[in-house]
Amino acid sequence: MNGSWPSLVSSAAGECTQVLEKATDQDWSRDATGLEWTCRETLDHVALGVVGYAGLLIAQPTDRYIALFASLDPRAPIPACLEGLRIAGTVLARAVREATPDVRAWHPWGHSDGPGFAAMGIVELVVHTHDIARALELDWTPPDWLCGPAVERLFPDAPAGHTAADTLLWCTGRIALTRLGRRKQWQWNGRVR
Repeated sequence: MNGSWPSLVSSAAGECTQVLEKATDQDWSRDATGLEWTCRETLDHVALGVVGYAGLLIAQPTDRYIALFASLDPRAPIPACLEGLRIAGTVLARAVREATPDVRAWHPWGHSDGPGFAAMGIVELVVHTHDIARALELDWTPPDWLCGPAVERLFPDAPAGHTAADTLLWCTGRIALTRLGRRKQWQWNGRVR
C-alpha cells in the first residue's frame, strides 16, 4: 500500500478538481455546507492544508507546524484556484513519494509518516470537496476507492458495515449513520501503527 499513496493523493486532487470544475460559474461566496467558511475560503483551506502536509514531511518538525503557509491568490478566478488545488496535491504526492519509511513529523493529531500525511491530504481534499459540492448543488459522493485507504489509516475505530465514503463522512461529522447518529466532534489518529 505504501507505494500507492502518492498516486492516491494525485488521484484525489484530480477527482476533486474535476468535480468542482463543473461549478466554476456558481456563487463561491456562499458558505460551504456545514462550515463557517465560504466555498472559496474552504478551497483555500484545502490548498493550505495539503501543501502544509508536504512541508511537514519535508521539514520533519517534532513539535510544531512549519512556518510556510501556501494560499491561493484571493483575486484569482475559481478555475485558477482549482489549478492550485491540483498543484497542492502534486506537491504532497511528491513529498510522500520521497519520504523514507522512517520519516516522522509532528501533527497535533499524532506524529505521522508519509502514508499518514497522504491520508490526511486525501481526507482534506475529498471531505471539503463534498462540503463545497453540496453547497453548489453538485451531486457527488467521494469515491470509495479513495475513502477506504484514508479511513483505514486515520480512523482505526471506524464502524464496519458501511461504504467507505459513508464511513469517512460519518468519521468527519458530515452525515449520520444508522444507530450511530452524527458526530459533533471528531479527529483522526495520525500516529504510525
